Amino acid sequence: MFRNPTTDSPLANALTQLASALVGELHTDDTWRILYATDASAYREMPLAVALPKTEADVAALIRWANAHSVALIPRTAGTSLAGQVVGSGLVVDMSKYFTQILEINPQEHWVRVQPGVIRDELNRALKPHGLFFGPETSTANRAMIGGMVGNNSCGTHSPVYGSTREHTLEVKGFLSDGSPVSFGALSATDFAHKTQADTLEGRIYQGLYQLLGPAEVQEEIRREFPHPGVTRRNTGYALDFLISRQPFAPEGEAFNMCKLICGSEGTLMFITEIKLNLSPLPPPEIGLVCIHCHSVDESLRANVIAMQHRPTASELMDHYVLECTKSNIEQRQNRFFVEGDPAAILVVEFAKDTREEIDQAAQALIAELQAAGLGYHYPTVYGADSVKVWNLRKAGLGLLSNMVGDAKPAPVIEDTAVSVEELPAYIAEFNEVLAKYGRYAVHYAHAGDGELHLRPILDLKTAEGHREFRAIAEDVAALVKKYRGSLSGEHGDGRLRAEFIRQMVGERNYELMRQVKQLFDPQNRFNPHKIVDAPPMDTSLRYTPGQVTREVQTVFDFSEVGGLVRAAEFCNGSGDCRKTHLSGGTMCPSYMATREEKDTTRARANILREVLTQSQAANPLADERIKEVMDLCLSCKGCKSECPSNVDVAKMKAEFLQHYYDQHGVPLRTRVIANFTRANRLAALSPKLYNLFVGSKLSALAFKRLAGFAPERSLPQLHTHTLRQWYKRHYQAPAKPQGVLYLFCDEFTNYNDTPIGITTIRLLTGLGYEVKLLQHAESGRTYLSKGLLRQAKQLAKQNVQTFAPLVNADSPLVGIEPSALLSFRDEYLDLADADWKPQAQALAQHCYTLEEFLAKERDAGRIRPEQFSTDKKLVKVHGHCHQKALSSMTPTKKILTLPLNYEVHMIPSGCCGMAGSFGYEAEHYALSMQVGELVLFPTVRQQAPETLICAVGTSCRHQIKDGTKRQALHPAEILWEALRK
Repeated sequence: MFRNPTTDSPLANALTQLASALVGELHTDDTWRILYATDASAYREMPLAVALPKTEADVAALIRWANAHSVALIPRTAGTSLAGQVVGSGLVVDMSKYFTQILEINPQEHWVRVQPGVIRDELNRALKPHGLFFGPETSTANRAMIGGMVGNNSCGTHSPVYGSTREHTLEVKGFLSDGSPVSFGALSATDFAHKTQADTLEGRIYQGLYQLLGPAEVQEEIRREFPHPGVTRRNTGYALDFLISRQPFAPEGEAFNMCKLICGSEGTLMFITEIKLNLSPLPPPEIGLVCIHCHSVDESLRANVIAMQHRPTASELMDHYVLECTKSNIEQRQNRFFVEGDPAAILVVEFAKDTREEIDQAAQALIAELQAAGLGYHYPTVYGADSVKVWNLRKAGLGLLSNMVGDAKPAPVIEDTAVSVEELPAYIAEFNEVLAKYGRYAVHYAHAGDGELHLRPILDLKTAEGHREFRAIAEDVAALVKKYRGSLSGEHGDGRLRAEFIRQMVGERNYELMRQVKQLFDPQNRFNPHKIVDAPPMDTSLRYTPGQVTREVQTVFDFSEVGGLVRAAEFCNGSGDCRKTHLSGGTMCPSYMATREEKDTTRARANILREVLTQSQAANPLADERIKEVMDLCLSCKGCKSECPSNVDVAKMKAEFLQHYYDQHGVPLRTRVIANFTRANRLAALSPKLYNLFVGSKLSALAFKRLAGFAPERSLPQLHTHTLRQWYKRHYQAPAKPQGVLYLFCDEFTNYNDTPIGITTIRLLTGLGYEVKLLQHAESGRTYLSKGLLRQAKQLAKQNVQTFAPLVNADSPLVGIEPSALLSFRDEYLDLADADWKPQAQALAQHCYTLEEFLAKERDAGRIRPEQFSTDKKLVKVHGHCHQKALSSMTPTKKILTLPLNYEVHMIPSGCCGMAGSFGYEAEHYALSMQVGELVLFPTVRQQAPETLICAVGTSCRHQIKDGTKRQALHPAEILWEALRK
């Protein structure tokens, strides 16, 4: 009855009452259910609704309501769970939006109190000034939250030194299943005995645990059947083996602490609202990575056994499948600098020391022993900032694996097994024999230093054979893990995927103990039911059904390279890189950074497309209103195209969706106004003074904004007194002896609005000795692309390709001033091109450069020199255009702005400015656009002295900076022209 309550059902009425009682938010519409049902999991059960509580009182009210109406609660933050922990039927309680406070830091006693929604990396930023940090570090640390790390007992790269979250959790505070508040922490045997006397649910829990775990034969059974204590990553079921080693069960043991049980319990035992963590001193300042290139995975695992004897801080594996995926990822290609040839595996061994000399000594000792053992063939050692690039390459592994084209993907079925380091080579050899039985192979990567590799067999779960092998491989590997006394879950948890096998892993009697522990804490089975105990079969409620046919959707963009639009959406594997905040840097995803709601993530947009296109029976599924709702706040920044490990290009998918949506519902007036921006400017340019008078008048401008649906607070761009083309025709003179020739793309924004920047650009290029040719050509089509009018954009793209392709080459490139216009030649034009003109488009794209790229290339060739520029001292703060960061790089911008030798150039660590073309003009989006600007860009600009130069390449970015800070941002061409020795 929980799957889709009707508006007049008793349950729907109860939800209405709940919403009125909450300070936080409650979402019950179908869109939210889809998003949370598919969130980061292969499972697709349907939650009843989603609540975002703001206060502890909200949480208590939710628990009371759930008990009164027999509804399950599914606690959720964000961590490293990959096994369906937060899908199910019930009320998802998302703590990630409001429970985000660092409550208290105690540097003297080395602890911190936090709410569950605090992000691990952001916590460590706050702790760094105190010389402390929280040690467990997941590959998702820039978006993994402490609540999720506790629920999952997360470990991470440096667990050989810092262990798991369990080792650092001192206290947890929250609510039990009856709604009573509780605080768990360290207890002496006397304190434990006192707790058992209370006639409360908490008291009954302590009483029950003492009775269950006290008998010697019970403890012996736990020690015999649970994973071997030498397996450092053991997250199978409830951590009863940890409890029996403490008082009062072990008189000489450490003080009892219920946190040892709560960690890894996946939200099934209590609802956490506050966590107290132990902190460690900051690691040594010098980091060095020995990157051991091996001929086989087995060789790398034998090298790992030797490496761990040298006491490194981390030892991580990447096999050749992961390394191959990094070749096609825009961002990760730059991180492959240390890779020599095509190794079958690279083992990355980290040493952290006080000095570089100590690292060198440790590295050489390791390399010498490896060489003596005949292990490895290349051993580059990298330091400092380069080590960050290597780790980023390794951390991207999970997301990168989704880049495989087609329906067969690396399946997260048995990817979390852990055995002892010494047993790992033999275990992996047998594991691969299991897969060979099915004619399959697996991807191998991750935490070799802890005896855990993430192993993902390549399976097609849309086929009956893929489903059969999904279960069969899980069963065989579970038996193999039991043989090695390993743990079926090392860090990703049991969830829906592995819980079925816990009985096999710990034995019947121990499994029954776990069921009784769940019963003690949660008699009515309200908290995240059917996880850890009493789970359904692992191959039920899967997202894909046997024999499922992938729907083909006729599109304007060419998605054939990835198998169509549906498969493009399926590239998203839910890794959640799009859930990082502005403090982590990068562009993706600006709307989520501002709202902190799952609905506004890149993966939500991919999820809604995947789900609707798969499940809808409509003739035109892309006209679905649910897609429109989730796509609405996408700024089309293109950040996901480069920063998403799977390169999920949501801007492209949004544009495709809009075209289909308009086909069925018609094109709104405002969309027509924005898309036809160039035509409107062409008419207005007949009398620019009259136009400027109109848009400059408060009354007339306000009337126009209301008619067009623009925000009244937003200023409108004015026209220059003449166009760039007019100026060029009247005034341009080529240098007498040019050192090069280029074609300048006269984009529609520069031609009509930013004409002075266009004039300055031509003067700069001419002053540097280049002949600038300005042809009659079509507009870029950027306004049509941004509003999803792809057929009109395609016509313009074809015209531009036909105009420039016969002329542009390596000696006469096409150079653009506005990144969003020029980069269309290298991005959207290629996807719009039909087969008959695609080769031309591809050839042309190779010789299209932003102005910054062209000048940087010429500087590298020695044709532009620093001595041509001023030696004055200036400070320049640069904000990068989103498309430039996603499709090009900010390195050329910094390179050319330092041509004047005494110019100090700093890159503002901002993502999207928030304007995003027309997005920031639109009335319903204005507030969000300014909120995005306030994340990093606006505060940074306001802090600058008046003499500091603010630089922004994009016309929208400059407009946003002016509206948000009243500062005038300059184009790089303006800065360089001013510095050029005339």
